[in-house]
Amino acid sequence: MTIVSHLQELRRKHQTLSEKVEQAQRNPAMDGLQIAEMKKQKLRLKEEIQRLSQS
Repeated sequence: MTIVSHLQELRRKHQTLSEKVEQAQRNPAMDGLQIAEMKKQKLRLKEEIQRLSQS
């Protein structure tokens, strides 16, 4: 897997997770801890994307 394709995959995962977070925040029955964990995963993906983009 090339860096470019890896970055594309990370961006796709980040976008998907972003959509899931938005849906979860609109659902009052959703657990706040699960939302927080998804946000942490999203941040880790963003940091990885930035790190690889600078290489």
